[in-house]
Amino acid sequence: MEFIDYYKILGLDKSATTADIKKAYRKAARKHHPDLNPNNKEAEKKFQQINEANEVLSDPKKRKKYDEYGKDWQHADAYEQAKQSQGAYQGQGYQGGSRNPFESYSGAGGGGGQDFSEFFSSMFGGGGGSRARQTQFRGNDLKAELHLNFRKAAETHKQSLTVNGKTIRITVPAGVSNGQEIKLKGYGGAGINNGPNGDLYITFVIADDPDFKRIGNDLYATEEIDLYTAVLGGELYVNTLSGKVKLKVKPETQNGTKVKLKGKGFPIYKKEGEFGDLIITYQVKIPTGLNEKQKEIFRKLANET
Repeated sequence: MEFIDYYKILGLDKSATTADIKKAYRKAARKHHPDLNPNNKEAEKKFQQINEANEVLSDPKKRKKYDEYGKDWQHADAYEQAKQSQGAYQGQGYQGGSRNPFESYSGAGGGGGQDFSEFFSSMFGGGGGSRARQTQFRGNDLKAELHLNFRKAAETHKQSLTVNGKTIRITVPAGVSNGQEIKLKGYGGAGINNGPNGDLYITFVIADDPDFKRIGNDLYATEEIDLYTAVLGGELYVNTLSGKVKLKVKPETQNGTKVKLKGKGFPIYKKEGEFGDLIITYQVKIPTGLNEKQKEIFRKLANET
């Protein structure tokens, strides 16, 4: 397995903080995102490596294993468990040329013994019939982020993402929330010796929308109305996720007045056909550049009230 320096991929060194890693990941992901580099295989490969690097380095436990075991970090738990089996051999008589199967392996950075790669190869990939070789180990859980724009999160759709070098296609239900995490059982790291696969945890990152603010399943928007419409009443068209709708503005509408459009909000997660509400706040726009005649009308109105 070719070693990939995750720190180098993100342009960092081993002293990088969690904040450094997050900042470097977002910068690199934006630069090499497939949407910004269509039909660019090199950018796609780089984007996959960036995601892999972030999956490992942003998780303190995985980062610790990676720093200690390098390219074999995914087998760290298996190694530690196998090491514990060493006690089963200690104190036993080794006859007929048999020996303690752990005695020639050194720790990370240690000297004199074989390195971890040789250990993992002989332990899990080589021949022989030792009890340790038959031990099954569950694969590691993996984490990934899936970035969606606001409108895409409001519809059920297919989405592809690459995790650990593998492309996974999932159905994203309408109504997912920013920061929401879902689990895909068995889509994590591969098990060892026919052990079960780990799980994949996907966190959704949803971009803000210029028209709407989302709170729960309700959407909020601000609509400007001119002074004349606010005073006399009228009509205006407002945007919703499903298109424009016509609203009637009541006469003498005050600045900051709110109106609710029931069922015009965000889809409710995994409840097909159910939606939150859209709350519109009117912002009355005061006219500017009035001529003297127009100002006189306002003076008369002020004197009469």
